[in-house]
Amino acid sequence: MDVEATSNLLLPEAFLDFLTENGLDPSIYTAIDSIPRYIRLKPGCEAYVEEIEGEIKCKLEKVGWMPNFYSLPPHIQIANSKAYQEGKIYGIDAASGAAVSALNISAGDHILDLCAAPGAKLCMMVDVLDSLGSVTGVDVARHRLAACRTMLQKYGLGDCCRLFVADGTTFSLVPTRAHSDSQSGASAPQEKFDVYKEWKSRRPWKERKRAAKVRENGASQLVSRIQDPELIYYGRRSGVIGISRHELYQTVDSNELLHCGYDKVLVDAECTHDGSTRHIQKFEQWGWTTLQRRVLCAERTDDLTVLQLRLLTNGFRLLKLGGFLVYSTCSLTVSQNEDVVNQFLLQNASAKLLEIDAVKNWPCKSGRIPKTLRFDPSTSRTSGLFVAKFTKLAIQ
Repeated sequence: MDVEATSNLLLPEAFLDFLTENGLDPSIYTAIDSIPRYIRLKPGCEAYVEEIEGEIKCKLEKVGWMPNFYSLPPHIQIANSKAYQEGKIYGIDAASGAAVSALNISAGDHILDLCAAPGAKLCMMVDVLDSLGSVTGVDVARHRLAACRTMLQKYGLGDCCRLFVADGTTFSLVPTRAHSDSQSGASAPQEKFDVYKEWKSRRPWKERKRAAKVRENGASQLVSRIQDPELIYYGRRSGVIGISRHELYQTVDSNELLHCGYDKVLVDAECTHDGSTRHIQKFEQWGWTTLQRRVLCAERTDDLTVLQLRLLTNGFRLLKLGGFLVYSTCSLTVSQNEDVVNQFLLQNASAKLLEIDAVKNWPCKSGRIPKTLRFDPSTSRTSGLFVAKFTKLAIQ
């Protein structure tokens, strides 16, 4: 039997059982129309707030606990607004902003976004970094990462960013922090051959021919293509221009990673998305049998928790000593959050769970493990999100 919620969203009995098993209140899915939409105003565009309000015909409410964030009624569309088309604003949930904020990004940091698509968190990272460092975005889905590339270019944020189509569980490339000459965007020395020049949207003939050959050779070649990172974008200050393919694709051992790994890593892992009320709402159109397959299927969730642990483990491996890693999912289930964190801590003696400094000002509640956080519609008036922060310690 289906239960009718106050928002007229019909929640199947199997999904209600799923919520009960995870200690979740079904009412978080009945208040969809009262959860605001959030946007981030690009730094330096504060003077345009009144103009934006006039264009979209509503008041922007400043989010006091998350700088540069504003809320607006959920029915307001921003895609056709001049401010959106000019890259002054972009949509990102305030809880997602909290995950990025928890990284404590500083000028000069080299950051890894291990599951970068669809790209809003990636844009915020680059925004906060302000071109003083680099951001490496990785995603296994080429079309989704291409959408990230489009976002970076649209908002003028791609200067210090590089994007790789790659498996996040095996990605091993370190930041190109050693190549300071390329950070200025200077031309490569004449004696160097086969070096990366300024990125162009149209790929060189040799690269297009190589891609066509991969397509001709069938699925086995496509698998290897995913295993080998594919660079699909790099900005002028990303550390790529002026270095060779050999330099870019060099890997280092675990001991060297302690010193030349990433300063900050975000692992916003693939999940069942059950914490996103708007995502669950879509199943009303997609069909509840799709919900059964994507959210409630035990085999799928078991596979996801294995993937999440592997992503977290590899992200931590690529983190330098003393750096920060944030693990997040938009699931509210214990198996994809606290259980993954517990298993990870048991397997990694150098990992320490950290308190998130800003939490005293955030409208969230503690997870089932101390120092972890949970955002949800009823507590936070945001989409659901789990957040845990780690650092890497030296093992004596």
